[in-house]
Formats: sequence, structure tokens, C-alpha cells
Amino acid sequence: MDAELDDIEFLVSSDHRVGVLDALASGPCDRDDLRTTTGASSPTLGRILTDFQDRHWIERDGKTYQLTDLGTFVADRFEEFRDAMAYQRRLREVWPWLPHEIDGFSLELFSDVVVSQPGPGYPYRPIERLTESLTTTRTMRGFGMALLKSGNLEPFFERVRNGLECEYIYPPTVFEELLSWDEETVVEMATQANYTVLLHDDLPLDVRCGICLFDERVSICCYDPETGTLQSLVDTGSDGMRTWAETYYEQFRDEARPLEDATDLLSVKSLN
Repeated sequence: MDAELDDIEFLVSSDHRVGVLDALASGPCDRDDLRTTTGASSPTLGRILTDFQDRHWIERDGKTYQLTDLGTFVADRFEEFRDAMAYQRRLREVWPWLPHEIDGFSLELFSDVVVSQPGPGYPYRPIERLTESLTTTRTMRGFGMALLKSGNLEPFFERVRNGLECEYIYPPTVFEELLSWDEETVVEMATQANYTVLLHDDLPLDVRCGICLFDERVSICCYDPETGTLQSLVDTGSDGMRTWAETYYEQFRDEARPLEDATDLLSVKSLN
């Protein structure tokens, strides 16, 4: 294992080595190109090229250097590792609130992940990110506790009023909170054909997160179950995440019960 760690340390301990590897991964370069790209001095660059040649990562053709097949393998795997570390860095602060107890959920489901968290003195980033998704999508499906903040509810119901095709599975306690927010609006919108309300008594993690499937992205709203505080909004355009979320959405949809009419809707208040 020490030899493998030595190779990793050799590469990552120098920004210039990483820069040379990245530059050559994009195509053959001469020394002038590499100096310009990496900012390395001529002596430093010379040492790096010699070290890379000793490891059979690069080969020289006249004045041009290029990766060998072995060097390409190293560059590709190193890029994958950096991407993985970038994703874990974005997600580790919100990991306690993500639905990782549900079968099939993993970091591998994420790509082009965006993590929106409240910042010092400005707690609205997650709300604004969710509002952006609500106002640009044509369809929406979801389950759990995602739509609880008034900053999101107003644009959400305005979109429903204007034709957003939405089907959402609520825990009864969450839907009761919606009624408390604006009973008249919720009752009016729940009777529209384009807004289907379903109730589920046993959604997993129903006090911790909600998942929304929009046209292009899947969003996970993360709440602190002890305080009810919105911790973050995590969204991705990953096909893998969409497949995972759709599978559970369909399962919960089959288990849920619909609201029959406005009278039944109002009776939700007495369910708990």
C-alpha cells in the first residue's frame, strides 16, 4: 500500500504536476504550452517531465509531449477521484438530513449537484433555489415535507393556478400545516384538475426531507427534524437520481389515498 500512497502523494503534493497532467489530458503540448498553462518555471517543468517519463506516464515526440496509455489511465482515474471528492465535500455538511437510509440512495446517484444552504445573515438560498425550480418547470411530482415555507408556497400555488401539472404525496401533518398557512387557497387549488393531493400515513423520513421531481432536476429538501429548520436544498440532473426517486414515488403513490373532495380535504385537520 505504501507504494500506491507514494504515487498519490507525488502527484497531489504539487499543483504544477497536477497542472501538467491536466494539460496533457487535453492533448499533446510542447514546453512553452505547458509553462504558459501551469505557470511552472523551466527547471520545475523539466523535473516534472523527467519524473513523468520515468513513470511512463508521458512520451516525447520531437518537441511535443503526450500521455501514454498508462498516463491517460492515471489522468482519467485522478479526474474521477477529484470529482468524487468534490461531490462529497458539497454533501457532507448536509449528509445527516439526506435520505440515505432508504434503499438504493447513494452518492453515486448525484451529478452536477447543487447544494443551497442558508448563509450567515442570508437564510433564503434554499427557498430561492426551490422557487426557481417551481417557476421554470411544467410538471412536478413529489413526496414528504418540501413545501412548507411561505416563500415557496406563494409561487407554488400561483403556478398551480396557472396550470402547473402537479401531484404531491403529503404526510397528513404536513398537509395540515398547509391548511393552517392559507386554508382558502389550499382548498381552492386542491379542487383543480391539475393539482392532485395524496395522503400517506407512513412516509419514511417524513419529518426530515421531501423530494420533488421537476422536468429537468430532482430536488431534496432537508430539514432538521428537531427544529423544523430548512437545512439545505440539494438538487441534481442525474438520470440515476431520477430513476431512484421515481421508483419510490410510484411505490408511495400506490400506497397513498386521494382526497375525494373539499369536505374530505378539510377533514384532514381532524386526522391527527
